[in-house]
Amino acid sequence: MTRAIEPNTLWWTADALVEARLPGMPGSKRGVNLKAEQEGWRTRPGCARRRKGRGGGWQYHWSVLPEVAQRKLLKEAVDAPEVRFDRGEAWTVYDKLSAKAKAKAETRLAILCEVEVLRAAGTTQAVAVNTVSETFGVSPRSVFNWLAMVEGVAVEDRLAYLAPRHTLAKRPAQTSADKRTFIEHLKSLYLRLEQPTFKQCYRDVMRMATAEGWATLKERTAWRHIEREVPRVTMVYRRQGEAGLQRCFPAQIRDRSTMTALEGVNADCHKIDVFVEWPDGTIDRPQIVAFQDLYSNKMLSWRVDHDPNKVMVMAAFGELIEQWGIPRHCLFDNGREFANKWMTGGAPTRFRFKVREDDPLGVLPLLGVKLHWATPAHGQAKPIERGFRDFASDMAKDVRFEGAYVGNKPTAKPENYQSRAIPLETFLRVVEERFAEHNARQGRLNPTANGRSFDDTFAESYATAAIQKATEEQRRLWMMGQHLGKLHASNGSMKFQGNVYHSTWMSQLAGTEVVARFDPEDLHAGVHLYSKTGEHLGFAECQQAVGFFDIVGAKSQAKKRSRIRRAEKDLAAAHATIPTSDLAAKLDATAPASSDKLDAKVVAPIQFNANRVSKRKAATSVQDPQVQATREAMVVQMNTAAEKAKPKTNRQTPEGRFQEALDILERSEAGKDIGEAEAKWWLSYKEHPEFKMMMTMREHKREGDAG
Repeated sequence: MTRAIEPNTLWWTADALVEARLPGMPGSKRGVNLKAEQEGWRTRPGCARRRKGRGGGWQYHWSVLPEVAQRKLLKEAVDAPEVRFDRGEAWTVYDKLSAKAKAKAETRLAILCEVEVLRAAGTTQAVAVNTVSETFGVSPRSVFNWLAMVEGVAVEDRLAYLAPRHTLAKRPAQTSADKRTFIEHLKSLYLRLEQPTFKQCYRDVMRMATAEGWATLKERTAWRHIEREVPRVTMVYRRQGEAGLQRCFPAQIRDRSTMTALEGVNADCHKIDVFVEWPDGTIDRPQIVAFQDLYSNKMLSWRVDHDPNKVMVMAAFGELIEQWGIPRHCLFDNGREFANKWMTGGAPTRFRFKVREDDPLGVLPLLGVKLHWATPAHGQAKPIERGFRDFASDMAKDVRFEGAYVGNKPTAKPENYQSRAIPLETFLRVVEERFAEHNARQGRLNPTANGRSFDDTFAESYATAAIQKATEEQRRLWMMGQHLGKLHASNGSMKFQGNVYHSTWMSQLAGTEVVARFDPEDLHAGVHLYSKTGEHLGFAECQQAVGFFDIVGAKSQAKKRSRIRRAEKDLAAAHATIPTSDLAAKLDATAPASSDKLDAKVVAPIQFNANRVSKRKAATSVQDPQVQATREAMVVQMNTAAEKAKPKTNRQTPEGRFQEALDILERSEAGKDIGEAEAKWWLSYKEHPEFKMMMTMREHKREGDAG
């Protein structure tokens, strides 16, 4: 019978785990606590408890430890006094066994069942055991041992107690203490964001080991130790950072097929890759804010400005409500232009600005719209990001914008970069046209469209959805900005942006805090005053029009949005314990002595003759008309032969299915009609491993041809 673990080794503190130096466990108390927090040891039922007595702290059940650590405990318990597992522990150990070990347990249980049958028929135990032993070809002594293993155990739990647990004790040899220094330095060298190769790190640590006299490991053996000790996700984070960590977990899949038109909208800003000349002579790349319907993906409203700001967001939101109605949900980016208090004041879930109890309610809380905030710096959380990728690139490369396109990244500037700026009027006309084309294009392959356009998908649902329209009183909310201020203590007037506002009724409310709602583009038109809880108090005329006429011009937002994400993961830091400065110092100490004479390392640049290059290019560009005609005829002939040789495809072969998928995708991008059946087939086939594999091969072939 397999010996059990002693009761005093079932529960471990962080200090005890460090002292035991179990394989697969961090070597410091801090590392153990971080591992427990990351893997949720304290949240597992029956796996964590408060330590009684002086000092307190947490104790963890041995079953939460890595498999290699459990194997060491089981092997060390072979000579311990025989103590039976309780029911939960027995099944925990059984679950970690291999299929081969579990099959042996099932065979043993079947043999004991035969013994029970013979005993029930009146046969003695000895005769029953001998008879069954001969039938199954096992020794009677083994059968008696198995009977002892399940003595007093419930019938339904016998399988767990009959498992040959000694297989768990088989583990690979652990690194001896004198080689830990070598391994720790190797891990610290390898787990860096510069992503050095393992061979390079191994060569560097071998230099250190030779100079320091450390015990070493072979390269392959050392790599196996790192693979075993460092979790894959931790390794990815240490070498690839936050972006790599994000890729380790699948994106959340949200089903929008159960929604209706205008049930939810999302919004975001996007900088267009085109230089635009504004009426004041300024030339820059404009920012566009757009609201998109979540059900159909249709773009519902948009506005353009120099930089993202709350005025353009309010104007786009106002157009959305006036033309379509009030949505029930809004998914916003966490940018300052969306989290401004005009829009979201009073919402407790904002990530921007300080939330104060005396904040006036914003437009969305007053309209009863439920707010949702997208994860910062995470494009997959906002469906509108996909919409911007779909039409923004095509729009920026419109032929009417020739010479104004700036490229989608600094290294992709066209040859005619900054040779022209598009007048704002022309830019707005093309954007309007492109938005309409984006919404009307047929062949959309998202689950709700099924081959239709975004317009058709939205219209079908909008016709039957319960849409809430805005009243004239509600219209004042989104067409105006808001300012929290206090009326003059004596005469009740309000001063804002250098202008003085007053009406007779305001004298009765002197010294009261109110919310002024105003048209940001015309401060001289007067303000509507509200209480902080949203009641309309009245209208106040502008008595002294000496301040700014346009608040947008008064407050230009010069700072661009920045996203800061926490980049420190303490568990990963626990694996790279050697500071890079120490590693660099050790490598410097082992570097060979340099010679006194150093060769020059800077080479003078070669001066090219631009005239010579241009003449050569001009000479090679001249072609004989007869040669050119012959070449074109050969190209046509080769293309015709290739078309004849191309096999006809169908869904019976992988090549046929892949070709049909490409054809559907090509027609979708061209805006051609796609049947509902074709769209549904494409949506299911694009997730198939066959399609992904063939797309990867196709991309590799393109890269090879381009190279």
